[in-house]
Amino acid sequence: MRVKFHGAAGEVTGSLHLVEAGKPGAIKHVLLDCGMSQGSAEMEASNADPFPFDVDSIDALVVSHAHIDHIGRVPLLVKRGFRGAIWAQEATAELMSIMLLDSASLAESDAERFNRRREHGEAEMQPLYTKDDVADAMAQVRTLPYDTREAIFDGIEIAFRDAGHILGSSIVELWADGKKLVFSGDLGPKGTPILRDPTPIREADLVLMESTYGDRNHKDRAETIVELGNILDEAWRDGGNVLIPAFAVGRSQELLYWFAKHWDEWNLSRWQVFLDSPMAGKVVQVYGHHHELFDEEAQAVWRGKPNPFALPNLHITQGAEESMAINQVERGAIIIAGSGMANGGRILHHLKQNLGRREAHLVFVGYQGAGTLGRRLVDGAKWVRVHGRDYRVNLQVHTVGGLSAHADQHGLLEWYGHFEPKPALALVHGEDKAREALAGEIGERDGIEAVLVRPGMTLQV
Repeated sequence: MRVKFHGAAGEVTGSLHLVEAGKPGAIKHVLLDCGMSQGSAEMEASNADPFPFDVDSIDALVVSHAHIDHIGRVPLLVKRGFRGAIWAQEATAELMSIMLLDSASLAESDAERFNRRREHGEAEMQPLYTKDDVADAMAQVRTLPYDTREAIFDGIEIAFRDAGHILGSSIVELWADGKKLVFSGDLGPKGTPILRDPTPIREADLVLMESTYGDRNHKDRAETIVELGNILDEAWRDGGNVLIPAFAVGRSQELLYWFAKHWDEWNLSRWQVFLDSPMAGKVVQVYGHHHELFDEEAQAVWRGKPNPFALPNLHITQGAEESMAINQVERGAIIIAGSGMANGGRILHHLKQNLGRREAHLVFVGYQGAGTLGRRLVDGAKWVRVHGRDYRVNLQVHTVGGLSAHADQHGLLEWYGHFEPKPALALVHGEDKAREALAGEIGERDGIEAVLVRPGMTLQV
C-alpha cells in the first residue's frame, strides 16, 4: 500500500490524499477526501487547476466529513470523469448535499457577476461547477454507518469511527495488502458539546493525523463559556451588535446549544439572534434528524426548553432581503453568519455596516487561516478591504479560542497515544509551525519521527 499526498500537506485546507493498494495486476486507487483550497485569492484560483493525477484512474473516494476543505472539489472530480463510488458516513452524506449546493450557487453567482461586468476582450468566466454537477456527484454517494467494516473492493475494506469534529465526521480505517491505514480526518476535542468524543484507535501500520493546533492548547472550555457570556454582557452595555463569523456546519449549531443552555444566566431573551445563513438553517434540520449521534448531555438539552434549534428569539434568514434587513438593527442583535474565516459570505455585508462602530463587537470562535480577512482582523489590522473598499476597524475584536472544533496539542497527543505499538505517523492538515511542534512532542514522548508530508510525497506502508 502506498499513499501519495496532494493537499493539506503543509497547510490546513484542500485535503487530498491518494491510496494505491490491491493485488498485483489489479491495483486500486482510492482517494481520501477531495477538498477545496480556501484562503488567499491565489489559493482559491488553484481549485480550477488540473488534478495531480489521472482522474480516470481513481476507483473510489472516501470522505472524512462535510466541510468544504474536505469535499469542495468532489463535483469537479465527477465533472472531469470520476465514475466510482463516493463513500461517506450517513450524516455526512446529508450535509454534503447542502454544502456542495451552496458552493455551486456561490460559484455560479460569482461567474454571473463577473461576466456581467467584464471588460471587452476579457474571457467569460465559467463556474467551477454547477448545481447539476452536484446532483451528478451525489448520485455516486454510498453511505456507511459508524463502526461497520465494509469491503469496497476485493481485498480493500474501510470503516468509519466517530471523529467528534462535526456531525458525521469520521476517522477512516482502511485495510489492504495485509496493512492498516488510519486517517484521522479532523479530530474534535474531548468534551465538545453535542458531539461524542473522538474514538480511540488501538492498531495501525500508518497514521495520517491532522495537526491544525499541534503547537498550542485551547483555553479551558468552561472558562471560554464564561468569557462568551461576559462578551455578550459587555456588548449589551455598549449598545451595539455582536457579529460572529461561524461555519454553517458545527460552530453555528454549537453556539445555539450554548445559548439554550445559558438562556437565563446570559439573559438571552433581551437579544435578537440571527442565524443569517440559509445553509446553516438546513444544517440545523440535519442535526435534528440525527440527534441519536449526540452525546448524553446534548440529548438532555435537546429534550429541554428552550430547544437549541428553536429559540424563541431565533431568526433563520433565507433570502438576501431578509439578510439586508438585519442591518437596520443598530443594537441588540447577535448575528451568526458565514464564512467562519470572514473570507466570503454574508458576514462581509454585516462587517461593512459594523467595522467602524466602536460599540460593535466581533467574536471569532474558530481557526483563522493565513491570508483570510479573519486572520488580518485577529492580528490587529486597523484598515481592511471588503468588496473593493477600505474600512477602518473601530469595533472590538475578540478571539474565543476554547470553542474550536479541532483537538489541541494535548488532544492530538492523547489520541495518538492510544496506538500500541506506536505506528508510523504522517502529519497532515497543519501549517509547518504547528506540525513541527507536534512532531517534536511525539518524538520526545514516543520516539517516533513523524513525517511532515509535502505535496507530491509518497509513503510506503
